[in-house]
Amino acid sequence: VQLQASGGGLVQAGGSLRLSCAASGRTGSSNTMGWFRQAPGKEREFVAGINGSGGRRNYADSVKGRFSISKDNAKNTVYLQMNSLKPEDTAVYYCAADRRPYSGTYPLRNMDYWGKGTQVTVSS
Repeated sequence: VQLQASGGGLVQAGGSLRLSCAASGRTGSSNTMGWFRQAPGKEREFVAGINGSGGRRNYADSVKGRFSISKDNAKNTVYLQMNSLKPEDTAVYYCAADRRPYSGTYPLRNMDYWGKGTQVTVSS
């Protein structure tokens, strides 16, 4: 499975971006998918996750109410809509897939596949 994240860029505080993560290879629509981010000098952290059917979603407290995760299984693509962006959202964003049944938790060690990151920079 290969994951390709895109959609990052430079945006002013208060702006919006939509990230996409396209999956190719031996993908499975049942995979739990997650978005993570890593800011300079910080550890990679969970941002948002979604189960295989798309009916269950989870968010980090820092992004609740501002970010929304969704997926289109027909296109093997997961999206992260980011609104009301803040400078502290600046990071490299990664998508990842977990082959395990949905659990509502997203420890990094459980993610089986990772995409290359896409840079999001929010200016103040």
